[in-house]
Amino acid sequence: MSFAALAACEPVSLSGPSLSGNAGQQIDPSAPVPVALLVPMQSGQSSDTLLAQDFEKAARLAIGDLSNVKIDLKVYNTAGTEAQAASAATQAANDGAKIIIGPLFANAANAAGVAVASRNINVLAFSNNASIAGGNVFILGATFQNTANRLSQFAKRQGRNRVLVVHADDVAGQVGRDAIVRAADRSGLQVAGIQSYPLSQQGIVGAAQGIAATAQSTGADTTFMTANPASDLPLLSSALGDNGINGASTMLLGLSRWSAQPQVPALPALQGGYFTLADRALETNFQKRYSAAYGANPHPLAGLAYDAVAAIGALAGTGSPDALTAGSLTRNSGFVGTQGIFRLRADGTNERGLAVAQIRDQQVVVVEQAPKNFSGAGF
Repeated sequence: MSFAALAACEPVSLSGPSLSGNAGQQIDPSAPVPVALLVPMQSGQSSDTLLAQDFEKAARLAIGDLSNVKIDLKVYNTAGTEAQAASAATQAANDGAKIIIGPLFANAANAAGVAVASRNINVLAFSNNASIAGGNVFILGATFQNTANRLSQFAKRQGRNRVLVVHADDVAGQVGRDAIVRAADRSGLQVAGIQSYPLSQQGIVGAAQGIAATAQSTGADTTFMTANPASDLPLLSSALGDNGINGASTMLLGLSRWSAQPQVPALPALQGGYFTLADRALETNFQKRYSAAYGANPHPLAGLAYDAVAAIGALAGTGSPDALTAGSLTRNSGFVGTQGIFRLRADGTNERGLAVAQIRDQQVVVVEQAPKNFSGAGF
């Protein structure tokens, strides 16, 4: 089953939230839809080149899955820079693009959006940086807010009430902290305390005792960490475990995808802790289909390009000339993509259906499946 078909199976509602009326280009439903894909090719980084190639492959895979819609896809290189992204977006507009998907990096995506704002063209960026969302820019990347909301609601349903927020003192940690605080408030959890630590071995070890003391003195029954499995999470969890903070003494929640590093589920202090995953069935299905088509596994972000094309195809398939306007893009029913259901919001951010996973006996176990629609638990 194709994801394009899945995306189209939800009922279409054009009466949902919109930005400014029908902001966005009109299309001819009987003609191929001109779509521009902006990728970080020619940046000089081999990793960007591989990712750019995977974005294009995923987009073309999605086009092949569309049965009643034609997409005229043109690819433009951004070199990963703001100036080139703005130039590429302008050229795409001159070439007749009705909507732009990509680019990836936040500054480039913002520049692309600014460049075509006066041309009334919407941009579906691959970024997860909510600070650039809004106006004609929608972000497709998974956000801290999605994860924070999902886990805060889960904790509340488990009878937890007081959360200690533990974050790195860098920009990502601060953004994560703010997302957790907002999610706690939304879910009815009280923020018992907020503790930060420097991103260094000495700083983490030095801060652990104070973090543990705060957890005890405030009566926190939940500890929510922003730590990344590829950097500070292993050391932080070990240091906190040495001071009595572990999955047995508190509900441990993680803002990052702990299973992204294979050694993390074996960490003693994280046993019993919770984090989020995408819809594993859909994610695996996409990976298998991509591998069958191209003989290699996709980059973890490649599915965003598939999702964007599938969503465009689902909307264009309704036959409405307003298919790519803000009112259509932000339909309440959303779409089903490569990692689960998602929908775009009027403020340019997104909501994604996530599963809740727990580390048990050094294994990752899904304890709550990802939701299949936006009316049930998880939202």
